[in-house]
Amino acid sequence: MSQAFDFDKALKELQSGKDLTGKDGVLMPLIKQLTEAVITGELNHHLANCDEPNRKNGSGSKTIKTGSGSFELNAPRDRAGSFEPQLIQKNQSQLTPEIDRKVLSLFSHGMSYRDIKYHVGDMYGIALSTGAITAITDQLLPELKEWQQRPLESHYPIVWMDAVHYKIREEGRYVGKAIYTLLGLTLSGKKEILGIYLSENEGANYWLTVLTDLQNRGVDDILIACIDGLTGFPEAIATIFPQTEIQLCIIHQLRNSMKYVASKNQKAFMKDLKPVYRASSQDAAETALDALEEKWGDTYPIVIKSWRGKWMHLSAYFKYPEAIRKIIYTTNAVEAIHRQFRKLTKTKGAFPNENSLLKLLYAGILNATEKWTMPIQNWSQALSQLDIYFEGRLDGVLDI
Repeated sequence: MSQAFDFDKALKELQSGKDLTGKDGVLMPLIKQLTEAVITGELNHHLANCDEPNRKNGSGSKTIKTGSGSFELNAPRDRAGSFEPQLIQKNQSQLTPEIDRKVLSLFSHGMSYRDIKYHVGDMYGIALSTGAITAITDQLLPELKEWQQRPLESHYPIVWMDAVHYKIREEGRYVGKAIYTLLGLTLSGKKEILGIYLSENEGANYWLTVLTDLQNRGVDDILIACIDGLTGFPEAIATIFPQTEIQLCIIHQLRNSMKYVASKNQKAFMKDLKPVYRASSQDAAETALDALEEKWGDTYPIVIKSWRGKWMHLSAYFKYPEAIRKIIYTTNAVEAIHRQFRKLTKTKGAFPNENSLLKLLYAGILNATEKWTMPIQNWSQALSQLDIYFEGRLDGVLDI
């Protein structure tokens, strides 16, 4: 047992400027004394209730990490070896989960293991190994698995779908993989990430797997799906949710179009293209598209062909009032999540395995969704309009 805590000495040390917490902080002897006293009390209770003869058998020493620093614990033992302390169990090296929480917080903000080691050492006077940090952050993995398998609501008025790409090490080399992100808008108008999925690359076949998973988790209907221009994507959605209306992302289409326009013509081309997607009605948009083709069709036929070929899904938003148009004409809502992902991963370059990427993205999701407490702007009006346009599809699920 350590010596009794000297309060007078501690007071003088504080007055002289010594830290209250940290490796050599004034509180550490008191924390050590209290911890050892509790475990000794646990042993005494254990011995008093043993059925077989048993007694104290010295003590063992191990380093215990706390939110105030670390100390050497002299843990009492019993002769029979049947004593299991509850405050600090045999394989436990931390007194409280505070350090774990701090590590997870730093990790969820994209901080590298090296920087986490530095900050934890600076705050607590504790040296954490890379393995220790990995073990702490791995606590997110079972939580992530449970989150990925959670039941979903039966109806989502709007779902945005997009993918972002990363490099992951496999068999000695780095390969590109896609993270599929699905962001839904609930009937209450709040955003909800329905899931993230990892695949070799982005393709309509894998999106079919993702959509099947949504269905298996309880989703019966999606009114509008906002997607990029991936070939076969609308057909994949129609296979699982045949009534879902498709809105291709206008921003994706603009970006892809400008890849084929010479830099000297881009400003003029965009000026002529703007009346197409900013039109007040579908008829006006089609008139503007005719004018665009008449002026630029011979120069950039592949761009005009793309707009014509995808027009049914590009123009879907024109049938709706402004409140709905603003929500669905682009996948910016899910791209905003991907921007948050990139902030977390920008210093990583590549990842040693799939779990290292997934747990970081999940940590970022937990941070982002903490702020999603209110419905999107003008949602009540938009939902009422959707209920009219999709007559009967929301019957029995709206609280009206």
